[in-house]
Formats: sequence, C-alpha cells, structure tokens
Amino acid sequence: MNPEKRKKLKTRASRIAGQVTGIQRMIDEERYCVEVLDQIAAVRSALDALGVELLSQHLESCVMGHGTDHEHPHAKPMSQQELLAEVQAALSRFLKS
Repeated sequence: MNPEKRKKLKTRASRIAGQVTGIQRMIDEERYCVEVLDQIAAVRSALDALGVELLSQHLESCVMGHGTDHEHPHAKPMSQQELLAEVQAALSRFLKS
C-alpha cells in the first residue's frame, strides 16, 4: 500500500477513535439516548466505509497483485483457490451484522 493510501486509512481510523471517545463522553455526561444512538450509527457507518476501503486495498494488492511486484510485502504464498477462500472468509466476517 502506498504511503498516501496508508495515511488516508490512518486518518479515517483516528477519526473513528475520536467518535468512539465522544460516545464515551456522551454517556458520562448522561446525554439523551437518541443522541448517543445517532453517534453509534455514525461510527458504524464510518467503520463500514473504512472496511470497504481496506477490502478494496486487499483485493488490489494482495489478490490482484499476488505473485507480482505489486504484491503486499506480508502476503503469504497461496494458490488461486486459497486466495479465493481467504477473500470469501474475509467477506463473510465483514458482512456479518
């Protein structure tokens, strides 16, 4: 993953961490329940967007780039069937609600 994409993902993750901290603060302040629920929904949406971006990056660097000079440096050697099984498992975990 190139440094610009990594920075973008880290920025998103930091923003999400801030939102979660905000939820903790809202609970401490005994804010109205619906306001807290709205923030929880916002965090879920942000996590989903981050997950989609990470999944896209995985498909680009680890699946499409597998066996090329664009492959992720920590990708382990796998057959096409193993790659497909890994993507299916990742999608299954990611899409569970």
